[in-house]
Amino acid sequence: MRIRATVAAVSGALALSALAVPGAHAAGSADHRADIAKVREVARAASGKAAYTGSTGSDDEPYKLDLSFSNVKVNSGKPIVVGTTHRVSVPVTYSVKHGASVDITADDFLMPVELYRGSYDEPVNFLFGDDFPSCTATSSTTATCKGTIDVYPQELMNEDAATWKAIGYAIALNGVDPEDDNADWSKVGYVDQDALATTKLQRYSRLTVNASPEPVKKGRTITVTGLLSRANWDTGKYAGYTVQPVRLQFRKKSSSTYTSTLKTVKSDSKGNLKTTTTATVDGYFRYNFAGTSTTPAVKATGDYVDVQ
Repeated sequence: MRIRATVAAVSGALALSALAVPGAHAAGSADHRADIAKVREVARAASGKAAYTGSTGSDDEPYKLDLSFSNVKVNSGKPIVVGTTHRVSVPVTYSVKHGASVDITADDFLMPVELYRGSYDEPVNFLFGDDFPSCTATSSTTATCKGTIDVYPQELMNEDAATWKAIGYAIALNGVDPEDDNADWSKVGYVDQDALATTKLQRYSRLTVNASPEPVKKGRTITVTGLLSRANWDTGKYAGYTVQPVRLQFRKKSSSTYTSTLKTVKSDSKGNLKTTTTATVDGYFRYNFAGTSTTPAVKATGDYVDVQ
């Protein structure tokens, strides 16, 4: 699991190193992520935590790779919605352009795009893929790549429901072992590119409805209850989403669409919903939540009431 409790106390490249250690992620990517963290630490320490400008490779610092990223898309532009238990894997695609001397097919060439929350200098958390992306050359100096961002709810906190930024980086190890205390960093190529795209990470939402009594005589009162809840990543459970406006909607038995919004109800301190309406004709009642920046929209499955 990522180191979370102490992240606020570290910054820059050190924070990157701390956050880069995978827990639930596939073991096959662990060694490479440690390599990436070490190279980034060295590169950013050399540049004083600013965007890496590189060196000529003559002063035991990584040289700047001639490579750039473009056309980055995360989850096809849609928010990433995560519950409390299962991994969520979403696609990430991008293009790269590189110098003719840059061999992106080398076994020790690393070129992923990741997501981070916070600032470039002081990231708070990272999201990345279990496996590194695959790239297809479109010319001698360009390629298109596709991979995944794999999100594990056990590695998240509620505050992670926010806007995340995409960053791409490329590392040419050129046979250098980053864990070697005597590593010659001047032989390692490195470049990163920030602010490639943004995406929202949201807490999965649930919504229920129950209309009663069933059946009911025309003109009598129908009580409609429900619960609006969402994933709580801090506890690994679902909890009520409080004080949120939710629309009560109705559709006739003979219709396939909800054309009528009867009223708007606010969830209480536990996420519960309750209101009343008058029985008129046979049909279905449902609650409809429009969503917020941290929580996606959700509609309850309609509950049928037979009006006699």
